[in-house]
Amino acid sequence: MKLGAFVIGFHGCDREVGESLIAGKSDFRASRNAHDWLGEGIYFWENNPERALEWARFMARHPKFKKHVKDPFVVGAVIDLGNCLDLTEATSLRLVRVAYNSLVEIFGKADAEMPENRKGHDSDSDLVQRYLDCAVINHLHELRKKDRVETFTTVRGAFTEGTELYPGAQIQAKTHIQLCVRDASAIRGVFLPRE
Repeated sequence: MKLGAFVIGFHGCDREVGESLIAGKSDFRASRNAHDWLGEGIYFWENNPERALEWARFMARHPKFKKHVKDPFVVGAVIDLGNCLDLTEATSLRLVRVAYNSLVEIFGKADAEMPENRKGHDSDSDLVQRYLDCAVINHLHELRKKDRVETFTTVRGAFTEGTELYPGAQIQAKTHIQLCVRDASAIRGVFLPRE
């Protein structure tokens, strides 16, 4: 939905990549993993440089990402949300439900199994590999394109993640807002965050 708002996002990456982005020598690359929470696009932590740095450090330690991140780094970006699929508001959530129902029908006709959200590791209670969510959101974008309806520039979602912050809490230790930029022109500026 049209938000007409600018937000600050932070992107965890390798220092060499980040410095190249800040210098304008390279562009952000969209993620196209089948398990990305918000579908295909460029991912940012909204107003959260610390979590972006945690993510970069995780990638530097993880065998799958280690070759891409040697020196954890964070860049900031000014992002124009534009026409945003905002998963914190009712209209966007209704659109996602319609896309899910459409996908169920397609998989049913093909007699195929729907994708499922899965654990990323043994102690993962958050099902961080979001194959189903990614498929549904990407399908919504395809439906809009097919119907010649204005495409979404960005996707924004709040995620409760992690263990309870304190005993009995309904607040999780890694709760955050994630942004997925589908149209790179929405990134209006890139900067080096202050410590």
